[in-house]
Amino acid sequence: MQAADQGLLGRGIAVLCQVVLWISTAVIFVILVANTVLRYATGSSLQWANEVPELLFPWLVMSGVVLAAQASAHIATSFLMEALPAAARRVVGTLAWLVVSALYATLVVATFRMLEIVHDEKSPILQLPGSITYACVMVGMALLALLALRSAWATWRAQPQAGASPASDEPRVPAAHW
Repeated sequence: MQAADQGLLGRGIAVLCQVVLWISTAVIFVILVANTVLRYATGSSLQWANEVPELLFPWLVMSGVVLAAQASAHIATSFLMEALPAAARRVVGTLAWLVVSALYATLVVATFRMLEIVHDEKSPILQLPGSITYACVMVGMALLALLALRSAWATWRAQPQAGASPASDEPRVPAAHW
């Protein structure tokens, strides 16, 4: 989907994910460079320098996953949808997006239920709870569910392409991002 087609929800998700992506990348880079320089200069290292990148990396990955989904950059198999007539494509596409959204929502609920269990697991040095990593999965799946719902709505409201002949009245359906 183009940036102009994203609407407020899409732009908000994109900005949130870009901020998380840039901050986590920058912090990981600075910590790893500082620890490497310190190791070569003094022969010692920061004790916590391995834990922070381990905690931030899942957030970096999940923000990239959501951004890739928003840009329809994931692999998709679309030949079955392309074989359907335009009217059926609209209905099947909408139902497929609703199923995808429901599956992401199921993962959100399952992850939420696990947060209490993994919260007791602490990192060795900083004593940060393990729920930090699981929270990124939960947030990412929630954002993916919202994107799928938005795609279901866009598919349902798809209009025939401008300039198309009446015989090829194909609606504009958002590309898959599952």
